[in-house]
Amino acid sequence: MTSLSQSALAAAPVLAVVERSGFVESVHHGIAVVTNPDGSVERAIGDAGAPCFPRSSNKPMQAIAMLEAGLQASGAHLALAAASHSGEDFHLEGVRAILAAAGLTEDDLQNTPDYPYDDLARRAWIETGRGPTSLAQNCSGKHASMLAACVAAGWDPSTYRSPDHPLQVLTASSLASLAGEPVAATGIDGCGAPVMAISLAGLARAFGSIAAATSGPAAAVRDAIRGYPEYLGGTRRDVTALIRGVDGLIAKDGAEAVYAVGLADGRGLALKIADGGQRARPAIMASLLSSVGIRAEVLETLSEVPVPGHGQPVGAVRVVGI
Repeated sequence: MTSLSQSALAAAPVLAVVERSGFVESVHHGIAVVTNPDGSVERAIGDAGAPCFPRSSNKPMQAIAMLEAGLQASGAHLALAAASHSGEDFHLEGVRAILAAAGLTEDDLQNTPDYPYDDLARRAWIETGRGPTSLAQNCSGKHASMLAACVAAGWDPSTYRSPDHPLQVLTASSLASLAGEPVAATGIDGCGAPVMAISLAGLARAFGSIAAATSGPAAAVRDAIRGYPEYLGGTRRDVTALIRGVDGLIAKDGAEAVYAVGLADGRGLALKIADGGQRARPAIMASLLSSVGIRAEVLETLSEVPVPGHGQPVGAVRVVGI
């Protein structure tokens, strides 16, 4: 088990400060990395070679493994396979359709019951008297697609969450190949499925490879993310805005403040905020993208994170060290 003293996060540099009325109120430490099209590290801030759990940023690679297993999906449904969706109506309709096409129902889902992720969708859900369900939880697209992949491959769908299930073994192999390094550890993600650790450099390398793919499952996942970003995230999500705002870019946010991006030229970017707080994550990624020459209006929008005081902006999250 990794102790705090052994963790690269304990020594991570400051990537952002929170200023209120001209006073530094808080700081966010983190690690960030940019990889070249050949997979080599162009720039690292902190120890980008140390393993971490990318959490939901692993989902595009998991979706590739599902296709390799025989999943028949494309477009919006394939984007849902790689999604942490917001629980809006069109997301839930898509998940139901994935299940129905495989002869399955919501009862087959094994992800942790929850409310919709999106504030408006969650309020509407609760107002109708509904409680947490696996369908509403943000990983239901991934779980429905994992189940459908098992049906396509002839594997037992009832044990798909087990790390030694053929689907998860294939996922580990595919992830290692895309990341250019072996899986360092396997844990249990918030949704109940396995989460596999790689380095941030490996995560960036995988995303660059997917974004530049010209054929096969990686290209199919790239096209689904690019074509249906609202299914990957939601109508009010920063990851959706980022994909829409930069030509050829793919991205995936993850729990504990992980963010990964792939560019059409094969470069990859990844970051993790040490304290797991999401507040500075979009702004830091926007600055990281700007530092490698990406120019887009959406980066200016994501860089603006005001700090409120009595309903008015009195400060901001300011990125440093990028």
